[in-house]
Amino acid sequence: MVPKHIAIIMDGNGRWAKKRFMPRFAGHKAGVEALRCIVRYCANKGIDVLTVFAFSSENWRRPEEEVSLLMDLLLTSLQREVRKLHDNNVKLRFIGDYHEFSTKLSEKIKQAEQLTRDNTGLVLVMAINYGGRWDITQATRRIARQIESGELNSTQIDETQIHSNMALHDLPEPDLFIRTGGEQRVSNFLLWQLAYTELYFTETLWPNFKEQAFEIALDSFAKRQRRFGHTGEQVERLRGA
Repeated sequence: MVPKHIAIIMDGNGRWAKKRFMPRFAGHKAGVEALRCIVRYCANKGIDVLTVFAFSSENWRRPEEEVSLLMDLLLTSLQREVRKLHDNNVKLRFIGDYHEFSTKLSEKIKQAEQLTRDNTGLVLVMAINYGGRWDITQATRRIARQIESGELNSTQIDETQIHSNMALHDLPEPDLFIRTGGEQRVSNFLLWQLAYTELYFTETLWPNFKEQAFEIALDSFAKRQRRFGHTGEQVERLRGA
């Protein structure tokens, strides 16, 4: 059983660098290499969607120099990687609040989405300046505007209505959530979308999370029984039907 949608918090870049007596930024650069490897692996495995937490809304609290370097790395990575992704039929999506980004970076994001929008292979979603609470807040505001304009009334608000206003509303919800680096929390990532997702935590630092580590995560997922409220016996009967 291979998950259709995998969501990853790529944690541990700074600690990877510290162990090697290198600056934290070296860890972030190594993290880009790891992401390139995992994207290629997902495409070869036939996984439909990979969503990665590239920069959270809370990451602005980091030292100013590190944030500036991260923004530069994101811009540079887009300049270097988008054409390769396009040539490999990868579709790029971005979710998050872009208002705090430079004009140059915002334009590069738009260009990347435009170039790859008709690709039919792996969908790579980059969550940047994103937070799950922000996502839910934006959905709430959209629904409020629909009520104000008369398109909607309060009795029509249900889970389906809320979901349709969330980021990633047009994609399957994540089957598997992976967090590297040893922390065991979701850290405001895809709070709405992770309701029934299988969670996998590993001590492996993100720059070391390559094919073998990914295989272990997929093996763990394959052994789980996803019940969605049913009993185990019901799930087994449905599988056998």
